[in-house]
Amino acid sequence: MTKLISILNLAIGLIALSTPVHELNAQAQTDLLILNGTIVDGTGDDAYKADLLVRGDSINTIGEISPDTLLGIQVIDASVKIVAPGFIDMHAHGNPIRTPEFENFLSMGVTTILLGQDGSSPASGSLTDWFEEVDSAQPAVNVATLSGHATLRRSVGLNEDKEVFDRDIERMQTKLRADLTTGAFGMSLGLEYVPGLYAKSGELTALAKVVGEYEGIVMSHMRSEDDSRVMQSIEELAALGEYAKVHTSHFKVVYGKGEKRAEEVLNQIELYNQEGITFTADTYPYAASYTGIGIVFPTWAKTEKEWKAIMNENPSLLREFLASKVDQRNGPDAILFGSGDYAGQTLAEAAREKGMSPVDLLLQMGPNAGSAAHFVMNEELQDRIAIGEGVMISSDGSPGMRHPRGYGSFAKVIRKYVVEQESLSIEKAVHKMSGLSAQTLGIEERGVLKVGKKADIVIFDPAQVQDNATFSSPHKPATGFEWVIVNGHVAKSGTELSKEKTGMVLRDNS
Repeated sequence: MTKLISILNLAIGLIALSTPVHELNAQAQTDLLILNGTIVDGTGDDAYKADLLVRGDSINTIGEISPDTLLGIQVIDASVKIVAPGFIDMHAHGNPIRTPEFENFLSMGVTTILLGQDGSSPASGSLTDWFEEVDSAQPAVNVATLSGHATLRRSVGLNEDKEVFDRDIERMQTKLRADLTTGAFGMSLGLEYVPGLYAKSGELTALAKVVGEYEGIVMSHMRSEDDSRVMQSIEELAALGEYAKVHTSHFKVVYGKGEKRAEEVLNQIELYNQEGITFTADTYPYAASYTGIGIVFPTWAKTEKEWKAIMNENPSLLREFLASKVDQRNGPDAILFGSGDYAGQTLAEAAREKGMSPVDLLLQMGPNAGSAAHFVMNEELQDRIAIGEGVMISSDGSPGMRHPRGYGSFAKVIRKYVVEQESLSIEKAVHKMSGLSAQTLGIEERGVLKVGKKADIVIFDPAQVQDNATFSSPHKPATGFEWVIVNGHVAKSGTELSKEKTGMVLRDNS
């Protein structure tokens, strides 16, 4: 906290003048003037004191601006507050057509979200049609997307198919090219889920080559995040880096412990970068994951068909596997259901209620019976990953998910790492949540506060930022981000959300 106060104090008097005041006489009522703020511009550079003028949807001026020259416009006094780029959520979920308000993201200062994650992207019609539907829904935040590998597979009639022929790969390549041409920023993989887990190197390499043609990115839920297999999974993803930029999503080491282990995996990624592979990562600041209950089932019982077959043929084999897996994952009290019949209960609680053992309840439920928070990560290890050089921040959350990360992630980074632990400077934290993300995706118009860039802006006092969501109450909005501006319009003021939603679809035009 001491470092933060010093930044705010030292910034006073440091003025960056980019446009002379006398050029500002012409104005419109849609202009927005932010006075006396401490600019943290998203580049990672030192904070400085300046005013900022928004004209239309863009930043017109950063410097010393006299409000007397700009009459009749909206003025925000940002004294003793940080003025930063709106945050970019590198791994988000949600439906911008059904829930375009996205209060959870706005409350955290997020102005852009990246969807199409874990191998799944919009499946109905073409991506062009989906973009038009999103624009018509007028989302409150900007929406970008990836093309999902699982969706590509299903679009050409492949789901649980373990054998894929050249003609299948060619058809997936054609669909992927169409998505990338339309504006997808790359391709996502879900290699721990059906059908991604069936994909072999030849299939993935062929698709990565297409992504590389468009200078896109391959973002992966890796084959395994378990401590014993994470290095192998990193190596598999790095192999695709010969053809395209690669990125590991919601980076974690399940069962791993301590800062030393975190540094080992971070160093491995850095070694690949030194070898010329562009390899990046994002993470969320929680020590519990959230995914389908199928994560505890073996690869030979992941689908409904496989589960029913093994239950008929050899249920004791599956029972033995599940007993070992649940024990390995810290027991039935470490699995908290977030959907399905037992939402809000742990596996242990649900089993007691049913008068069954936890394993027998899982056998009865099957692999597709809902999702849960899984308390399988070490907080010390995950904290070290979160503050790691080059690691971006994501929520991996949505408005309806029963996990606090969907409402708290970006606020928690400020509260925990900047204010309480002082393990990140405010400049580095903002960079990880804005400029670095924009650079990684190739969103050139956003992510930094510079003249001519789009006016996605968040204004806050770091000491007042609070993540309020918990595992028992996961849908409590974050507080402290007093002003959130999307494309030049105020989307959030205090706790009040604007009725006018000014987000838009972002397309990769590279």
